[in-house]
Amino acid sequence: MEDILVEEVGALVTITLNRPERMNAFRQKTIQELNEVFASLSGRADIGVVILTGAGDRAFCTGGDVKDFTVGSGYEGASWTGIGLEVERLHSLMRSLPQPVIAAVNGYAIGGGNVLQVVCDMSIASDTAKFGQVGPKYGSFDAGFGTAYLARLVGERKAREIWMRCKTYSAHEALDMGLINAVVPADRLMEEAREWANDVLALSPTSLKMIKYSLNADSEHIAGITQLSFAGLKMYYQGGEAEEGHAAFREKRAPDYSRFRKYDK
Repeated sequence: MEDILVEEVGALVTITLNRPERMNAFRQKTIQELNEVFASLSGRADIGVVILTGAGDRAFCTGGDVKDFTVGSGYEGASWTGIGLEVERLHSLMRSLPQPVIAAVNGYAIGGGNVLQVVCDMSIASDTAKFGQVGPKYGSFDAGFGTAYLARLVGERKAREIWMRCKTYSAHEALDMGLINAVVPADRLMEEAREWANDVLALSPTSLKMIKYSLNADSEHIAGITQLSFAGLKMYYQGGEAEEGHAAFREKRAPDYSRFRKYDK
């Protein structure tokens, strides 16, 4: 593995996004490696719980790496497979994994990074963590689990605010809105995550698996919405709005979408 670290200690597996120089933003290789690990864990009866975190103390994950974006083709050849992103498969693997997945959010969880912690079964954050969505600001969106399931966690009104204002929220604000389960001092994050993992390991694995599947069943229809979303996202990335948003991000300027609100009469 090049982009992630995998550590096994007894029945606990810790997966660390290991691109701190890029704020743990994911590229094609990152998602492929994550998919490989999560797929392999689904058949491991000896593994009882997974912790997902990021390297360093600045970021958990800041979503897709903008360096992968190419004008005119979006992320074609970088992050796409078939009609959807490989990250779509990752969300599915994480949700269907028999073992509970705990996010240990050690810094910024922005864009696709926030969606990753949303998809986890439980989420613990350091008191320095920040959360938010920036897609509509920089030419992207997630109309699957990142929106519909987010609304299950924080309520539809708050979910609309998160996506339609593109602001950043502190760990304590995230806790208050129900986005995460707990906030701890940064230097205690992994210790706390392992304590939660040990709580999980003391329980019946079959009971936990069936509880997870039952909870998933209530929101599984979102998987179909996700497929439509990512198919549309692929086309969107090849258009001018995505091009403007990504260019603004690279050039460290405010995007200008005014021309996309002008219509011929």
